[in-house]
Amino acid sequence: MAVADAVRALAPDARITALGTSKGLEGRLVPERGYPLALIPPVPLPRKPSADLLRLPARVLGAVRATRAILRDVDADVVVGFGGYVALPAYLAARSLGIPVVIHEANARAGVANRVGARLATMVFAAVPDSGIDGTVVGIPVRGSISGLDRTGLRAEARAHFGLPADGPVVLVFGGSQGAVRLNDGVVGAAVDLARAGIGVLHAYGPKNTVDADASALPGYVAVPYLTRMDLAYAAADLAVCRSGAMTVAEVSSVGLPAVYVPLAHGNGEQALNAAPVVDAGGGIMVADGDFTPTFVRDTVVPLALDGPRLTRMGEAAAGSGHRDAARAVAAAALNCADRTGRKL
Repeated sequence: MAVADAVRALAPDARITALGTSKGLEGRLVPERGYPLALIPPVPLPRKPSADLLRLPARVLGAVRATRAILRDVDADVVVGFGGYVALPAYLAARSLGIPVVIHEANARAGVANRVGARLATMVFAAVPDSGIDGTVVGIPVRGSISGLDRTGLRAEARAHFGLPADGPVVLVFGGSQGAVRLNDGVVGAAVDLARAGIGVLHAYGPKNTVDADASALPGYVAVPYLTRMDLAYAAADLAVCRSGAMTVAEVSSVGLPAVYVPLAHGNGEQALNAAPVVDAGGGIMVADGDFTPTFVRDTVVPLALDGPRLTRMGEAAAGSGHRDAARAVAAAALNCADRTGRKL
């Protein structure tokens, strides 16, 4: 959606259609952003031999047919893909219709869809070097409300918005759209210590989870199921405690927010790889999922949140490792590819 916004900014008359599945968050997020959404059957790519692997060719073929029909219906000039369930059918459908493809790989280790798609693409971009595909490194496209965020200027407004203390350090805790039980347990278990140290907490615990009532009743502790204004959440905070999905790392580093990254231990370890460049630059620290405990919060997060000079240095390092113009770079490439077809996008 950040790229779609950038396309619209560069070419206000561009027609943009998002491709998704009925199971993803796009069913809510895309219409909310004002873009039409076309649905195709999801095609999960099995990581191991299984019955699903045997059914994969038929599923891919069905999804390609559905995608081809959509591309014809909207008279698509270019397909921009980011990997995932809908990407491979989209790449194959576009190739069969002679439509150029632009790919962006957000993760530190490319997935199957983008590894295949990169061989078919006109332009390939990557968030970081050595992702497994050969592309131009531009960082991760970040929405304009984040890439242009003035954290200092919005600080007072942001804290008032959430009911946080106007002064003193604030730690932002979030585990993605669904929250993270490990992060919840670690922070709630040290909630008293955080309050005693005068540290405010903005804790997004996830709509499917709950948070201890005693913790949320502590002064300066604000617990919410979901954050709809991440820009204000970033502006209110001095330190983040979060997972290290590609988009999370991109946004947090883009706004220059120091972070404690707790990679989700799954897949091929891409979350740890996502955070590594920022951590290596000094913009954050990383802790294994199993080691993020109330004791870690007391011994490490509390003193870090109270160390203003160190947070300043970390914030500068984080901002230096981030990218603010990736969305525009990918959008411009897409528009250039569309122009080569001789038709108006």
